[in-house]
Amino acid sequence: MPTRNVVLTKRQQEFIETLVESGRYQNASEVMREGLRLVEQREAEDAGKLKALRAAARLGVGSLEQGEFKEFGTIEDLQTYLTDLSEKVISGTAE
Repeated sequence: MPTRNVVLTKRQQEFIETLVESGRYQNASEVMREGLRLVEQREAEDAGKLKALRAAARLGVGSLEQGEFKEFGTIEDLQTYLTDLSEKVISGTAE
């Protein structure tokens, strides 16, 4: 396994030492590997969210292009529509 030199702040070093001293981790390398695993997991989750957002955007643009949208004359009209829609979703009567 390759060795890397990593510069840590005093706070980070103290945190690693606390985790090792608690017995939760055997050594600093285990702490660092766990941290990298969590970063890797978060990156994968973020990639999944981005993929879903892109798909939703494509769907939304497609709906707009097909004329499937609502127009509102005032902000109050929009607020009323969204309130009514929210109530339908909450009650389970939304289309």
